Amino acid sequence: MPEMPQDNIDISQMSATDKQVMIFSFYRDAELRGARLLFNLLHHLKDAEAQLKMSRHLADETRHAWLWTKRIADLGAAPYMMDDGYQRRLGLRTGVPKDLIDLLALTVVVEERARSRYMQHAQLPNVDPETLQVLKAVTEDESWHLSWIERQMREVARQQGKPERAEQALERYRAIDREVYATLAADEEMLMRA
Repeated sequence: MPEMPQDNIDISQMSATDKQVMIFSFYRDAELRGARLLFNLLHHLKDAEAQLKMSRHLADETRHAWLWTKRIADLGAAPYMMDDGYQRRLGLRTGVPKDLIDLLALTVVVEERARSRYMQHAQLPNVDPETLQVLKAVTEDESWHLSWIERQMREVARQQGKPERAEQALERYRAIDREVYATLAADEEMLMRA
């Protein structure tokens, strides 16, 4: 698997296919790192219903990574290994979540960003049908992910007698997300113009 080129990349010199491979590699990386975050949650949410939902959610994340990997392979390429993608940058800024509410809030924010990115991508002109199919599949899953994780976070906060903690954690992570995403947005926009 090729590593992401480290030096300044002249995106204007890349082919449309190379641009697609790069953006899909970013998506793939985010899904894989999201799966790792969810795997950590499995050990914190002990009740049966949460375990069922978490297992399904984890399966979805790895399936999403596969869908992006397959889309890249269908383009005749291999995914780039991303050392500096969205989730990595976010993790460097947030540090280790200090409790379950923070871990759930971070998951909500990551899912919000994924859904937003996929929806924006699907609205671009000239998106090929195969990519639209992947975008549609992953976006539908992200909506369910957001719904159940946010409910779980608010329930945990309520059970701990600190319902305001959920909103505080969301505000904190959303602010960090906006800062981190701003560092990627310009490059991503240029790649998506392919």
